[in-house]
Amino acid sequence: MKKQCYPFELFKLPYAFDALEPHIDTKTMELHHNRHLKTYTDKLNAALKPFHEFHNWSLERLLCNINILPVKLRNDIRNNGGGVFNHIYYFSGLSPAEPAESRKFGGNLGNKIDKLFGGWDKFKAKFKESALEVFGSGYLWLVADRRGHLKILHTENQDSPITRGFCPIMCIDVWEHAYYLKHYNVRADYIDDWFAVLNAKFAEENYLCCIR
Repeated sequence: MKKQCYPFELFKLPYAFDALEPHIDTKTMELHHNRHLKTYTDKLNAALKPFHEFHNWSLERLLCNINILPVKLRNDIRNNGGGVFNHIYYFSGLSPAEPAESRKFGGNLGNKIDKLFGGWDKFKAKFKESALEVFGSGYLWLVADRRGHLKILHTENQDSPITRGFCPIMCIDVWEHAYYLKHYNVRADYIDDWFAVLNAKFAEENYLCCIR
């Protein structure tokens, strides 16, 4: 992810709002980006504004060092900084519809998936099952540890896996605002649509960064 410092700019989507139709609808994308992510970005900047000593810190550095930040700043970094970080990974992990075969992981990541889960279809089933089990708001991630070992990880609210020492590969946002306009409370259908626009290349590049 491109390193930024204060003032953080609103992440620009690498595709049009309607590019993920019919899997993720245009209105959801507009609201998710222009309201939810923008709000997190604006609140993050507002919280950091009086703390000049942290203006040159990257978002990753802030999140990974929450415990040494001033107490007044910690929740804002966890919630709003995490909201920015997580949404950037979520939106970057999607791409306009392409042949289904291109959604499968290849290379080193694909090999790891095959060994750990027994193939792409079994991985999808396990990931979907885990995403359905998330109670309330949060994200489900595919992450790697420092040795390159994969793990499916749930984070609550806007917590981020980097605060636990994991390298993020991809994530699905399971807050209801990510899917309610189209799917209402049927999360299973949303997960299927999310897999249909999964950006496998983004995930593979993230995994390579994790093991370098």
